[in-house]
Amino acid sequence: MNQFRMLFSTCKIPGISRDSIMNYFRTESEGYSPTHIVVLCRGRVFVFDAIHEGCLITPPEILRQLTYIHRKCHSEPDGPGVAALTSEERTRWAKARDYLINLDPENLTRLEKIQSSLLVYSLEDDSPHVTPEDYSQVIAMVLTGDPTVRWGDKSYNLISFSNGVLGCNCDHAPYDAMVMVSISYYVDEKILENEGRWKGSEKARDMPLPEELVFTVDEKVLSDISQAKAQYLKQASDLQVVAYSFTHFGKKLTKKKMLHPDTFIQLALQLAYYRLHGRPGCCYETAMTRFFYHGRTETVRSCTVEAVRWCQSMQDPAASALERKQMMLQAFAKHNKMMKDCSTGKGFDRHLLGLSLIAREEGLPVPELFTDPLFSRSGGGGNFVLSTSLVGYLRVQGVVVPMVHSGYGVFYHIRDDRFVVACSAWKSCAETDAEKLVQLIFHAFQDMMQLMNSAHL
Repeated sequence: MNQFRMLFSTCKIPGISRDSIMNYFRTESEGYSPTHIVVLCRGRVFVFDAIHEGCLITPPEILRQLTYIHRKCHSEPDGPGVAALTSEERTRWAKARDYLINLDPENLTRLEKIQSSLLVYSLEDDSPHVTPEDYSQVIAMVLTGDPTVRWGDKSYNLISFSNGVLGCNCDHAPYDAMVMVSISYYVDEKILENEGRWKGSEKARDMPLPEELVFTVDEKVLSDISQAKAQYLKQASDLQVVAYSFTHFGKKLTKKKMLHPDTFIQLALQLAYYRLHGRPGCCYETAMTRFFYHGRTETVRSCTVEAVRWCQSMQDPAASALERKQMMLQAFAKHNKMMKDCSTGKGFDRHLLGLSLIAREEGLPVPELFTDPLFSRSGGGGNFVLSTSLVGYLRVQGVVVPMVHSGYGVFYHIRDDRFVVACSAWKSCAETDAEKLVQLIFHAFQDMMQLMNSAHL
């Protein structure tokens, strides 16, 4: 997948009317590639090189550099928190960035140092609670934590909390979630493989201490930072995030019943939404187009006619278990076919998006399809009530904010013995409730398996 080269040394640059993506990564045959890491701590910015004398620095050497930064930041005043500007609305951030550069040309050099870094390492003071059954607090903190220690435009923010819990977030533009899932799983595997301990030499070579990047700021910049933090924290406090494990069964049992586990969760989500809101929910599910070298994603519209008919039958006392099972299997077949079609380039949402963008860019009349109310009600134009994605079959979990104010963001991962579901909703929307939706999803899991166990065709 071409996307993997966008993981390191990549950053989105804000523009007044359009952002751009800068990728500084190069293979050995292509030339020089950056080797430095940026560390954010208490509103301050530091940088050090990950290679010394031609070799990667070792864990004891990394620890020494991070310890230096941590002690310095905890014994001196906090920095201005320039990173918070990256959480601002894009045009305002672009203007603030231009002002920052005009204030002092050296600020551009400092920005480029951050932009080109391998990754941003964020040192958080919080200690989120987490158990194998409840990931809610840690996932919420990774998503909505301190904006002064996250560079929102970076392709890779690795976040460590004071209790040793790790998380990461990223800008979605350069690549899709499975790239981040892959690197996170690799890190997790290495930690388990080494039992959480470094087993090599404890010796640390003499090397330069981390350099602090001190931005030139004035009252306007400080005001911009304060405004960015305020709007970020206001939105963050409005977001409800829950993430729980369903441990009664998982992939192993669904596969035994000849049911695709991803489709199983998607249909459970449709039933849960129908039960909670009394109507179908237009749904976006990510299909990966990894069959193609430059493939990204396509939209699977999970709210099918077959899925709705099955949901209606589950709420109809007159429907027999056999009828419900038949309708459920029809919904499974439809969803499985759609996923296969979308993954092999036979979807239509990306094609429609391309046509819409061409019309706007060329100043052409926008086709009537895109202004039809039914197009929006079906989820078109970024209006899906349910924004969902499978984040794999590993131990990695993620979360996403809702696409619309009255919607939900649902990420889930699948393991042999469990399903882990993370759901977000806006507290300011009286209609939605992430906690209730997840509990109804778990209830739907049980109902669906009961259908498979009791109803015989």
